[in-house]
Amino acid sequence: MNAIAQKPAVRVGSLMVALLAACVAFQLNASMLSPALVTMAKELNTDDATIGLSQTMFFTAAALFSLFLPRLSDIIGRKRVLVGMLAIMAVGTVIAALAVNVEMLFVGRIIQGVTGPVVPVTLLMLRNEIQDPKRYGTMMGVITAVNGGIAGIDALAGGWLVANHGFRSVFWTMTVVAVVAIVFVLVWAPESRPSKDTKMDWLGVVPLVVSIGSFLTFLNFLGAVNDSNWFIIWALPVIGLASFWAFWVLESKIAAPLIPPRYLKQRSSWALLATTLLTMTGVFAVVNGLVASIAQNAEAGFGLGADLTSLWFLMPYAVAGWIVGPFAGRLAPTFGYLNVMRVGMLGTIVGTIVMAFVGVHSLPVLIVTTILLGITYAGIGNIMLNGLGIVLSPKDNPGFLPGLNAGAFNLGAGVSFAILPAVQLLFTSADDPTSTTGYSAGMLAGAAISILGFAMSFLIPAPTDAEVAAPAPGK
Repeated sequence: MNAIAQKPAVRVGSLMVALLAACVAFQLNASMLSPALVTMAKELNTDDATIGLSQTMFFTAAALFSLFLPRLSDIIGRKRVLVGMLAIMAVGTVIAALAVNVEMLFVGRIIQGVTGPVVPVTLLMLRNEIQDPKRYGTMMGVITAVNGGIAGIDALAGGWLVANHGFRSVFWTMTVVAVVAIVFVLVWAPESRPSKDTKMDWLGVVPLVVSIGSFLTFLNFLGAVNDSNWFIIWALPVIGLASFWAFWVLESKIAAPLIPPRYLKQRSSWALLATTLLTMTGVFAVVNGLVASIAQNAEAGFGLGADLTSLWFLMPYAVAGWIVGPFAGRLAPTFGYLNVMRVGMLGTIVGTIVMAFVGVHSLPVLIVTTILLGITYAGIGNIMLNGLGIVLSPKDNPGFLPGLNAGAFNLGAGVSFAILPAVQLLFTSADDPTSTTGYSAGMLAGAAISILGFAMSFLIPAPTDAEVAAPAPGK
């Protein structure tokens, strides 16, 4: 009897190792290259802006593949799709490692972007195996916390590899991790196909990808508008809207649509997506853009180097989220996913406001408020938003909402970097380079958008199937 009782624990433990390996393999692609960008520009004979474009290509591809691969995994098998994504990513990583020019690097990074929906797919696989809400919440927190950074170790390891072995060693390390993850998933992850008798709606995929791709490209190049390309760039939102209209019309006529319009009309869908978009817009560029900028600004800020900025800000931010995530996931089924999320959102808003008024003048306060955002957003808000995408998705189409939610995360990141740095520049005084007014304005704009996200969260219905009801009095 004891042996039977222990078997599920062993199975779940092995599954967690496999899923975590897959998430780590993806996360390295997202964060390990940050310290290598300058070296890559030198060795590939290009400039920093062009190398930065390779990062943009990766995240854009990741967002687009996230729109439909989770649904495809429902139909042909989640394990099969996860292994396929990791294998294709490994090919892209090898191409990037062997790159002789920046064009070859672009190809490799775009191919790597196929792993965009790794986290949603792993969470779907986990939910299929763990029925107990508390246990699932804890494991969900562990997996999702990795998505915010591997406790900062990824960036530090990337910096060490680049300094000692060149940027190609970073890609070869990614390749090795990807291969290990593939083996673990093949050996320890069970297959699940909840929609195996359904036909994939590839006709719906095309206009949806064109629509979201147009909006993402518009946001990525918004800062590069000039007299020669303004018409092309500003035509992108028009193309995006037209493509989404075509997608909506098409989905209304297909027997087995990628995303049934009736689901998009439900509050569990549009309210969650809007909350994710607003929350990500309000916080992402605060830490990754404004905080990193003022920390290194020698006139208005604190004049730190890139290495100290990572060590004092980005790493503690990631570590805080990594530690808090599992506890937030454990608490969600009993305290309520939405309640936990709103605690995190309120903390993020308060932390951002304090940062805007006090942190811009005090290095210790800036560090503390950045860690606070690591706890409240990376460790709570981000975890809950990802989790809600899983537990609110309809049972007959479980992959659609996690996929769209992943797209909302990426779109929010793009909007955040389009709006908050622009506000910072708008309020920066050309006559006084030591003024912090621009940074404060950008952070307050982020806080205002986060408040809108907090308000939108009250329209999201509670995921009752994933929560444990409080016992009745006297029981």
